[in-house]
Amino acid sequence: MAAPDDRPDRSMDLLNQVLAEPMDPDYRRVSARPGPVPRSRVLLLVVAIACGMLFAAGSVQSTRGAPAAAVERQQLLDRIAAEEQRHDELHARIEQTAGEVGALRDTALGDDAQARTLEREIETAAEQASARPVRGPGVVVVADDAPGSSGPSDGRLIDLDLQQLVNGMWTAGAEAIAINGHRLSPLTPIRNAGDAITVDYRSLSPPYTVEVVGDPRTLPARFAESTGGRWWDHVRQNYGVSMTTTSSDELELPADPTLRVRHARARKE
Repeated sequence: MAAPDDRPDRSMDLLNQVLAEPMDPDYRRVSARPGPVPRSRVLLLVVAIACGMLFAAGSVQSTRGAPAAAVERQQLLDRIAAEEQRHDELHARIEQTAGEVGALRDTALGDDAQARTLEREIETAAEQASARPVRGPGVVVVADDAPGSSGPSDGRLIDLDLQQLVNGMWTAGAEAIAINGHRLSPLTPIRNAGDAITVDYRSLSPPYTVEVVGDPRTLPARFAESTGGRWWDHVRQNYGVSMTTTSSDELELPADPTLRVRHARARKE
């Protein structure tokens, strides 16, 4: 009779134990103990909390700052509107005063031959100085930015472009010029102010309409031969800006209301 320990499957005890308990008991006891959290998980949690706090603070600051920014913007708009209204009122007063001065001058000069000669000289000088409205035939030039332009490098017009256009027209024989209704005088500045072009310190928006009183038969050709004409040929070909020129039988340009005397002296007899 075989002993109890001589079972046929005795040699399989180790294999049976491995199948029944795949995890070592000592390892099971150690893994069940509470241990420290891995450092990487702690760092990840800290970063997540910090990011959440930053986003929350930014959101609160933006929410609080929005009303203040809106109020400041509206205040600036109101100031701009008030200054523009004051500017227009001053222009109206200048025109009224200029009319009164003209009437007093006519009364003082009288109606003799010498007075009429002086009157013609005054009128000629006034037209040249843009102090009188001008009417006559000419050309209308419309200049505009390139489609989709966002800056000078990709086709937005700048002050130099309008300066070259105006100077070219003077060279071509223009008698009077206005841009978007603003009459140009020898003292009229054309400058950039941010993204806008200003004429007489008034911001203009494209397209820019340039009215030129002069001979419509010769102005376009003579302009093309001028420095301004060559400049515009270059910018049209390389930056995609547009410029169209049409003839007009009758143009009426207003006087320059900002004209003022800088120097004066008595006329010698």
